[in-house]
Amino acid sequence: MTTSTLLHPPSEWSARVAVLQDGASYTYGELRTRSRLRARQLLASAGTADLDGARVGFLMAPGFEYVVTQWAIWRARGIAVPLCPDHPGRELEYVIDDADCSVLVGAGETGRRLEDPARDRGIPFRSVGGGPEGEPAPRASDALSLPRLSAERRAMILYTSGTTGRPKGVVTTHGQIEAHITSLIGAWQWERNDRILHVLPLHHTHGIVNALCCPLYAGATVEFSGSFDPVATWDRLASGEVSVFMAVPTIYAKLLHAWDEARPRRRTKWSRGAGALRLLVSGSAALPVRVFERWEEITGHRLLERYGMTEIGMGLSNPYDGERRPGSVGQPLPGVELRLVRPATARVLAEGVEAFEPDASGEIQVRGPMVFSEYWRRPQETEAAFVDGWFRTGDEAVLEDGYYRILGRRSVDILKSGGYKISAVEIEELLRSHPAVRDCAVVGLPDEDWGERVAAAVVPEPDASPPPDAIEALLEPWVRERLARYKVPRAWRCVEDLPRNAMGKVQKPAVLALFDVGAQPLRTPPG
Repeated sequence: MTTSTLLHPPSEWSARVAVLQDGASYTYGELRTRSRLRARQLLASAGTADLDGARVGFLMAPGFEYVVTQWAIWRARGIAVPLCPDHPGRELEYVIDDADCSVLVGAGETGRRLEDPARDRGIPFRSVGGGPEGEPAPRASDALSLPRLSAERRAMILYTSGTTGRPKGVVTTHGQIEAHITSLIGAWQWERNDRILHVLPLHHTHGIVNALCCPLYAGATVEFSGSFDPVATWDRLASGEVSVFMAVPTIYAKLLHAWDEARPRRRTKWSRGAGALRLLVSGSAALPVRVFERWEEITGHRLLERYGMTEIGMGLSNPYDGERRPGSVGQPLPGVELRLVRPATARVLAEGVEAFEPDASGEIQVRGPMVFSEYWRRPQETEAAFVDGWFRTGDEAVLEDGYYRILGRRSVDILKSGGYKISAVEIEELLRSHPAVRDCAVVGLPDEDWGERVAAAVVPEPDASPPPDAIEALLEPWVRERLARYKVPRAWRCVEDLPRNAMGKVQKPAVLALFDVGAQPLRTPPG
């Protein structure tokens, strides 16, 4: 099978429901017809029979029109550049300019935000949607056959979160996307009768490939929920109509909070319904062990945590059938080659599930058919990202009894203080286990003597509500009893919420800005 199979579902699927949205259902036959029509219109408006890699930026709410537009761009052999509805204008324009989009496509009020950027840049803006009758009438030239796709053609540019600099465009081909899809379909046992409740943004690989392309490739149904609402989500999970759910840890935490506030009868209904789902996946950020354990406690279901990133798709996953360990991201997925390397010496410490040293920890490096091709128009950064064909993720992990546990990003989650290397993730995990802490983020503040000092921004539980100036007095002695002295935070902030991006990832540079660097002396040297 090739990725074009995704765009050409078998004829026997024509009457199957592909997408559910706002009470309306759309079949695979409608998706095929509408996407072919829109592809021809894109070609006709461009005056060509082949977009030949032209970048098409598109902006619209998640739903059927998004899928039609994505497929249409691919059918016309363009490169899809999905834009984020939640991004401010400046960030949208950065992506449009960096990708050098030649046309912008939008639907509804959300899509009209592209009219001004298009006019300012002198590029076409196409408004779409409203059903076949709302599309521009095709011209005679539109009846021409669509160009054929090949696996090596560029398909999509997704932009990184920008946690280590300006966002970079990650280019993937149709073949790389297919390799990603088929790996997950096998590992997570996607079935034609599945229905996924889709609550994720559609400008990241988690929402696009894991939760959209995989079910459509398998002939399953994607149900779009609109804006995330914890109570409405619980009701759908408990309906008996949904079999798969994928979310970021923040969403699971909000669902748990809603469950705690619900009446006993509703809790029982929700717990029983969610426990009957075939698969619940957590990703895009570390899943707190407390959330994992609490979810199992109230539903009987052990969340499946996995590890991936824009550049590699999914690399690691806890098993579908088998032990799902809290705090672990499991083992390499089918088709993924993965190893741990000590960056300073380039020594390979582990490969696959075989460790060459006890409790080997190092940088994750990945190789395989799903790894991206290049950073868009950044040849030097592309070259620097690979070593001997292995992609350097910048994430550190440890292999423990055949399972990988993420320590964090070397740039923001691995702190160095007084000669010690400290995992921010480890400290965050401990802090979240305190009953007064709802969430937290640990960062390293620059320090002349020690390199970095550990700092913690804490979101308290509402019923705990310690005064801001009492957070340190409450938590520091408790942490000191449980961690080595050099890991104990020396600076604390009590905050209402943590800065996050659209995928729920905490933005560590923004957390650093919460602290007045240098305002608090390092009272106790680490050691």
